[in-house]
Amino acid sequence: MGLGDKISNKAQELSGKAKEAVGSATSNEDLKAEGQADQAESTVKKGVENVKDKANEVTDKLTGK
Repeated sequence: MGLGDKISNKAQELSGKAKEAVGSATSNEDLKAEGQADQAESTVKKGVENVKDKANEVTDKLTGK
């Protein structure tokens, strides 16, 4: 993934943490859950990103790039 995707993913993670914190502080369980969901989605995206990066490394080694 590109740098823009990585930045967007990190922003989603941080936004999720903020939502979770505000939800906890205000006893808003819906906002807290939304923040946790945002963080989980960000984690999945990071995993996919890492797999793609490794696949590209292998492809580059095989093609001599």
